[in-house]
Formats: sequence, structure tokens, C-alpha cells
Amino acid sequence: MERLDKILANTGRWSRKEARELIRAGRVSVDGVTARAPEDKADPAAVFTVDGENISGEKQVYLMLHKPAGLVSATEDPRQPTVLELLPEHLRRVGLFPAGRLDKDTEGLLLLTNDGPLAHRLLSPRHHVDKTYFVRVDGALDREDAEAFAAGMTLADGLACLPAGLELLDTPDTAIVTLREGKYHQIKRMLAARGKPVVYLKRLTMGPLSLDPALEKGEWRPLTAEELAAIRSV
Repeated sequence: MERLDKILANTGRWSRKEARELIRAGRVSVDGVTARAPEDKADPAAVFTVDGENISGEKQVYLMLHKPAGLVSATEDPRQPTVLELLPEHLRRVGLFPAGRLDKDTEGLLLLTNDGPLAHRLLSPRHHVDKTYFVRVDGALDREDAEAFAAGMTLADGLACLPAGLELLDTPDTAIVTLREGKYHQIKRMLAARGKPVVYLKRLTMGPLSLDPALEKGEWRPLTAEELAAIRSV
């Protein structure tokens, strides 16, 4: 038997505080009986509903994180802090991992989940899941850079990059980059090859998922039902 607020929080859809508020508002039922006290104990195998929606047996968790610079996209690292350290303890125990890595100094959208098949679909180049990034470089980007990205690039070290998008913005040192793959330091390496090294990088979208502008750096939230349906359709 476990506390009811803990059972709800373990789904990843609500924080412990949000779970307590749902229970006190009478929006949660256990085996058809409305629950009132967050501290009440329940069998995790019982039938749970929130606002009439059956959430029983939910084990897969999907979180949107606004990754700040300074953290590595890993589940653990002996030398550096990881993005999972931004989460409360109960969410660190459900097997979450980053679906696609961001460099330590890169900010922006990161999906944390324990759904391996979904993460594989989102990351596989054959599924053509576009990812967009805001980039600022040391230098001035121009049409020739955009044409080089569009044609696909083979770098001096032999890395072959698929055609990518480079949308020039109003200021000459900024652009929106669109990739369909995610090779190691790819954007940085491509722009370095153009003689315009990256000084700032932020991921904005991943397929149909866009970074929530209300999330501050380091903040996270569960995906909405609409967002989850969209990424599951990829």
C-alpha cells in the first residue's frame, strides 16, 4: 500500500503538490470511490481515475524540460551534474532518460521519457523528425552558408551531413537551423567549417513538440495530452 498522492505523482503527470490538490478537490477516485485525503493508502494495482479519466497502470512518463547550460544530457555522470538532477526524487526512480542529447553548453527543449520505442522513432533519421535550433555565431551568416547547408556538407574529418535548413534572421549573426539528424556536435561542426563558430545554441522544436515559452531554464512539466498524441503519431 502506498500514499495516494505518491501513486499519482509516480505517473509523471503531476507533481506531488498537484496530486494533493487534485485529491482534496474530489477529482480523484479509487475503485470508484472518491478520494479526499492525500495521505490515504491505496493499492497501486487499484483502478484510479482523475476527472473520470482512467490513469491506472500508467508507467510511461513524458516530461518537457527547458535545459539550461552547464548540465549534461545523461542519466548519470561521475564528474558533471546531469539534467535528471533537476527532477524530484520520485521521478528519478522511473527510468527516465533524455530522448536525444544536447551539448553541455546548449540550452532548450529536451524530452525526458522512459518510453524507449518512442524515443527511437523520434531520433531515427529514417523517420525524418525535424529539429530546429536558434543559433548565434561569431561572424556574419549569408546566403552562401544557407546554400551549403541545403546541399548537404561533407566535413574535413569525413562527416557526411544530410541537407539541412539555415534560415537567416534579421541580425546577421543569428539563424534558425533545421536538422533531420543529430550527429555529435553537428551544428557546431558545420558552422565551424564555414568559418563561423557557434557562440550560442538553443533547441526550439523536436518534431511536433515545441519548447513551452512559459518554462524558465531548468523548469519542466509533463506533456499535455495533445503534445503526447502528436509525438506518438510520428
